[in-house]
Amino acid sequence: MRARYGVPLGIMAAGAAGVAYAAGFEARSFRLRRVTVPVLPPGMRPLRVLQVSDIHMVSGQGKKRRWLQSLAGLRPDFVINTGDNLSDPEGVPEVLDALGPLMEFPGAYVFGSNDYYGPKLRNPARYLFEKASGRHGLNGNAPATGVVHNPWEDLRDGFDSAGWLNLTNTRGTLKIDGSSIELTGLDDPHIKRDRYARVAGGPTGTHDFSMGVVHAPYLRTLDAFTEDGYPLILAGHTHGGQLCIPFYGALVTNCDLDTERVKGLSTHTVADRTSYLHVSAGCGTNRYTPVRFACPPEVTLLTLVGREH
Repeated sequence: MRARYGVPLGIMAAGAAGVAYAAGFEARSFRLRRVTVPVLPPGMRPLRVLQVSDIHMVSGQGKKRRWLQSLAGLRPDFVINTGDNLSDPEGVPEVLDALGPLMEFPGAYVFGSNDYYGPKLRNPARYLFEKASGRHGLNGNAPATGVVHNPWEDLRDGFDSAGWLNLTNTRGTLKIDGSSIELTGLDDPHIKRDRYARVAGGPTGTHDFSMGVVHAPYLRTLDAFTEDGYPLILAGHTHGGQLCIPFYGALVTNCDLDTERVKGLSTHTVADRTSYLHVSAGCGTNRYTPVRFACPPEVTLLTLVGREH
């Protein structure tokens, strides 16, 4: 049997079932992923880092909020939030409530574009077009017009009052059981707010370990961190591709990173220097595209251990 315009009803039914699965089940199928990264100096005790990214909180997402709260039971040494906490101007109280138990631990954060601006309804096919054309993010440094401005200041104040470090184009230090961790962060490259010149120069050499933190893993930022000698870079933004093809993977990254490194642990090499890169697939979606397929929402617990040589 065929529907109108010659589209088989079986294909229409399969498509509807896929959307129902992607929106009704997988987008709410929260996972914890564990990764071991050999980056610490020899003899330094392992560090457990919980990376939270791309929450995209919409008011009323109780299951996501409760799951995030439960992660405090992992008792990480510290927490890194790589941005895009919001997808709703009313979502700040729920983000702070969701992360409240985690804010009892040392932590640091950078913001993403969706912390500053509310999402816009757009054709999802534009992401494919932008991949083909090489266009990503806002055009130059033009001011954002026609967008909802999120109350990011309230989010910042909540994180700051809990003692988390604001790494917006700056450096910070965490003291973890006698170890000194140097963190160098950037504002979101996706909307061209990154200012690497303000933090350039690499690790100071006065800390036990140093790492870079950024929301969107654009190549210019990965190159800069790697050239400056940071052994580890944490990022988010990509949603792991969000809609992936089983046994193939992601079609897009929403930045200029290649799809082979759209999520998880990989490396980034510039000249004779190599850094580990971890890209979180995140645990949320834009409120206007609340679906994930072959890419469940996640938070990652990274165990940093001594490098092999």
